[in-house]
Amino acid sequence: MKKVYDSKASQTIEGARVAIVQGAWHKEHTDKMIAASEKILNEASCSELDVYLVPGCYEIPLTAKKLAKLARYDAIMVYGIIAKGETDHYDVILQTCIRELGRVMYDFEVPIIMEILPVHDIAHAIARTEGEYNKGIEAANAAIEIISLYRNLK
Repeated sequence: MKKVYDSKASQTIEGARVAIVQGAWHKEHTDKMIAASEKILNEASCSELDVYLVPGCYEIPLTAKKLAKLARYDAIMVYGIIAKGETDHYDVILQTCIRELGRVMYDFEVPIIMEILPVHDIAHAIARTEGEYNKGIEAANAAIEIISLYRNLK
């Protein structure tokens, strides 16, 4: 008989420990994502939510790696905003974050929920950090789903 593991089967993650790594650039916007995530995670009975503020997005992957090495967290969520400027700096930072966060996730087998928003205009970031389109909502729901799924695999 086929058994289906549905990541949406459980809406509670009692006892779960989640870390958030937040880049300080555009913090006024990423704070809104964290607030939305915190509300949803608390409603799902997450027992621990720790926020680590780093100088910018470039520092997020190494911080996530150090947290993953601790083997303390059920999931790590990362929040940042990379706004396109006049140089290629935007692309370098974005590609480094994507590559290195993927490496952390696979090397340490801890889910990384990535909400580093690459935007061409800060108005695009604002649109993704407020109201029903707040990416913190999506990230928290993804964390709940993946933690639930992995608990079923044990």
